[in-house]
Order: sequence, then C-alpha cells, then structure tokens
Amino acid sequence: MFDLVVGVGNPGSDYATTRHNIAWLFLDHTPSFQGANWKSKFKGLYAESSHKGHKFYAVKPQTFMNLSGESVQPLAAFFKISPEKILVIHDELDIPFGQVHFKMGGGLAGHNGLKSIAQCLGTDQFGRMRVGIGRPVHGSVANYVLSPFSKEEQVQLPLLLEKLHDPMLSCVVEGINKVGIYNKKNLLA
Repeated sequence: MFDLVVGVGNPGSDYATTRHNIAWLFLDHTPSFQGANWKSKFKGLYAESSHKGHKFYAVKPQTFMNLSGESVQPLAAFFKISPEKILVIHDELDIPFGQVHFKMGGGLAGHNGLKSIAQCLGTDQFGRMRVGIGRPVHGSVANYVLSPFSKEEQVQLPLLLEKLHDPMLSCVVEGINKVGIYNKKNLLA
C-alpha cells in the first residue's frame, strides 16, 4: 500500500501540456483527485483522497522537476510517510506511449526528478509508476520531453489518462506486487 502519490512535473503554462508533465495531467484528470481541495504547502500542491477505506495523499511539487525532492521530503516527514510508502508517477522514455510499468526502487534512468527525490529521501526505495512517452526518433531528449504530445498522441491522451486510474488505485490500495498485470500492456488497445 502507498500513502503518498507524487506526480512530478514543471509549473507554468509553458510546460502544462508537455510529455514531462504527464503525471500532473494524470492527477488533474483522475477521479481520485477531481474536485479535491489542493493546498499549497511543502513547496507544492497537495490533496487528500481515499479508496476502500485507505487514505492517501497526492502532491504536485512546484519546484520544477529537477528539485522535486525538496517538496516530497518535507511533506513525507510531516505526515510520517516512509519512502517505501511513496509512489512516484513520472514520464518514461524507454516505455512506448500507451503503456505503464510499475516497480519498486532501482535505478533512476537519468530522470532528474527521481534523482532529486532519492537524494532528499536518502534512498531510491520508493515505488514508481512509469508512464510511457516513448523515445524521440531524432533530436534531443531534453527538447522531446519538454515538447507537446504529437497530434496523434493528443487524440489518445484523454483515454490514456482515464485508463491509468485503475492501475494507480490498485497499486495504492493493494501494493506494487498486485499491478504487474498492467506492465507491458498497451492500455489503449
């Protein structure tokens, strides 16, 4: 079970609809947090939800991606949430668009948001909900993650955001070992 869901992203209208902000797009559209009372504290916006009697929080750090840990660590400390009870939702280059993979701990794959969280928590042993954005065929990775979704992806994005809800809730309530069924499956098929 997880007590804190972290959606990493970048604040500001320039980044709102970029691939790097897919976690924020998800938190803004998921029924668990629609209409939630988002509060500004801990260098972020956080809200509370519950499912099947399990209360959990979500946070959208407002520090920019590369400093996400500066929001996650104080919030987790305040609510006494240990790292293994934190699920970080983030974009993943090495997974195709339309797929989601879950894992506990492990490498940071060059993701600066994850690096910041691991550094501030003092461990990489937190859950990951890795939402596929695919890798660019050509050009810079930095430009790719900070660019809007393609026209085809924009058409599919609302369905993807809807389809991510059940896996996230299952992971939060039942644990990461129960959601392997979603790994490597195209949620849009």
